[in-house]
Amino acid sequence: MAKELLSRPQPAALTQDLPRLNRELAQLAFNERVLAMADRHSIPLLERLRYLCIVSSNLDELFEIRVSGLKAKVRSVGGKNLDADGYAHPATLEAVQHAAHEIVARQYQLLNQRLLPALAHEGVVLHASSRLTAEQLLWAEQMFHREVFPVLTAISLDPSHPFPRVLNKSLNFIVEVDGKDAFGRRGKVAVVQAPRILPRIFRVPPEVSGHPHGFITLSSLVKLHIGALFAGMSVKGTYQFRVTRDSDLFVDEEEVTDLRETLRGELHQRPYGDAVRLEVSETTPPKLVKRLLQEFGLQEADCYRVPGPVNLVRLMSLIDEVDRPDLKFPEYHAPSVAAFAHGKVFEAIAAKDILVHHPYESFHSVVEFLQTAARDPAVVAISMTIYRTGSTSVLMEALMEAARSGKSVTTVVELMARFDEETNINWASRLEEAGVHVVFGVVGMKTHAKCCLVVRREPAGLQRYVHLGTGNYQPKTAKIYEDFGLFSANPQLCEDVHQMFRGLTGLGSFQTPSLIWAAPFTLHSSVMQAIARETEAAAAGRPAHIRAKLNALVEPEVIDALYRASKAGVRIDLIVRGACILRPGVPGLSENIQVRSTIGRFLEHSRVFVFHDDGRGQVYLSSADWMDRNFFRRVEVAFPVLDPELRQRVIDEGLQVHLEDQGSSWWMQADGSYRLPQARGTRREAQRVLMARLGDLD
Repeated sequence: MAKELLSRPQPAALTQDLPRLNRELAQLAFNERVLAMADRHSIPLLERLRYLCIVSSNLDELFEIRVSGLKAKVRSVGGKNLDADGYAHPATLEAVQHAAHEIVARQYQLLNQRLLPALAHEGVVLHASSRLTAEQLLWAEQMFHREVFPVLTAISLDPSHPFPRVLNKSLNFIVEVDGKDAFGRRGKVAVVQAPRILPRIFRVPPEVSGHPHGFITLSSLVKLHIGALFAGMSVKGTYQFRVTRDSDLFVDEEEVTDLRETLRGELHQRPYGDAVRLEVSETTPPKLVKRLLQEFGLQEADCYRVPGPVNLVRLMSLIDEVDRPDLKFPEYHAPSVAAFAHGKVFEAIAAKDILVHHPYESFHSVVEFLQTAARDPAVVAISMTIYRTGSTSVLMEALMEAARSGKSVTTVVELMARFDEETNINWASRLEEAGVHVVFGVVGMKTHAKCCLVVRREPAGLQRYVHLGTGNYQPKTAKIYEDFGLFSANPQLCEDVHQMFRGLTGLGSFQTPSLIWAAPFTLHSSVMQAIARETEAAAAGRPAHIRAKLNALVEPEVIDALYRASKAGVRIDLIVRGACILRPGVPGLSENIQVRSTIGRFLEHSRVFVFHDDGRGQVYLSSADWMDRNFFRRVEVAFPVLDPELRQRVIDEGLQVHLEDQGSSWWMQADGSYRLPQARGTRREAQRVLMARLGDLD
């Protein structure tokens, strides 16, 4: 669908907005690839359902942030074709909505026609309210009155009862009723809101279900027994709906005096931002849909009529409830880092840099590094960035333990980490109470770098140790996100990181680091210079090669530089999991560029930059994608891998295995579409190769 939209003749205004249009459609194209995984019979059945749920979660965020931004731009220019910056937001919005409608339609088709029948064949049944037996109806009635009815409230819509405030992404029902109530009022329409405390999926006992794993949705229970809320009246119809709202937080950098308190106020309003999408049951009468659209200030294009639950993300709980290992990916056991086996963490790092590759290797190495630092009497100081760490964290507990024992502990907590703001505010308060020095970086510039610096008093003097990573300090997501981490005692590298922390916590001019590339200062220029060197080498007839693994590639200057490099003869291999607005294989422009996207069991999350550099082989790992925000509006770090053996590991595990992948690596075409390569026999999949090579796969 993204392919069709991009290949259509575009209005003149729209061509000026192609980078922005392509970015939105590129995000939708990524979801198309994830959705395709849900349709692959070689993947365990419950994992296919998980992919379907992931697409819904991704679409939610797309509407909450990206589409809401487009709609805000449309409103700000009064519906004109172009705003002051020359962007064709109405045309862009229309194209994105069209593609989203097609993805949603395919989702429900896949759910209803493929996945639910296949699951039922395996004894995993989602009971429909219209097909319950007498025994199941009795059980459902008892469950409703025991667990659901006491917390439901019906709000009639009349002059004394205006339309209620509807929370972002909450489950609601619009109900048509007939008759008079106890006060003689004639009812017509009411709204019932489902509190978030209620589960969206209920397990049906096997003896009632008739199947080993039977479930019924909250929506079905409410629809069956909604009449209990309207005693003496007749219910003509019950229809579920859900509203998605603008969830981006706005902080005025010039006006804010206390970022933490400003965010606290903003968070209370987030669930009630401007509506951007309405999802309704496909059986909802047109007059009710029209009313809902009017209430939320939406247009017909914003309405998604769906033949099933309005929130497929909630089906994720069904996956966790079903104890069928044969319908899930085989269990994987990640090994611990051998160098830390004897507990001599700092001695091991001092001897040699240590590379870890998550989730193939356990994240426990990072936990052990920090816990050892917290408990080691010789450690005098710890500095760490915190972006996403989870509501519970052994790492945060280690930092508080260190502070309580008298060590100097400093954290740079990013309060604006999207959807983790409240969690990070809470951690900031707890850390401060324990004696940790907490700073919030630079207002208007997210601290996205992943760094931990430990200072230890040793016989020769103070020695520094650093951990640098491509992913968050989050043990839970480290089991499913693919990332690299590097432990090092290299004096120059440690000094660079120390300088970065000094800049974030204090004041002063920027000192150009020796080894790392740091945003917003040197990262963009360093990447551009590295590409230029390869371009010059190719033009001079010398070998030239650029390889990079990213989550997104959308920054125009870097893309133009890659096009120039390709035209000069540089071979360019890109592995871009998500949005990519560069087009490979275009004659006369990008014939030497290949773009792949790996979609597998784990979320590909590491960023790897490799430049031939006349045979010297620059290898960098980073927290930054090649996006405007990462280069110019975030504090980021790209750090070199200096040990030759570790450099080769990064190339082999981070790049080469993906370039040889035939089973989960999608190849981007010149028109922006993606395809899986044709392969005979067993397809080689990068993640399975790495699991077999580095760990223990059941």
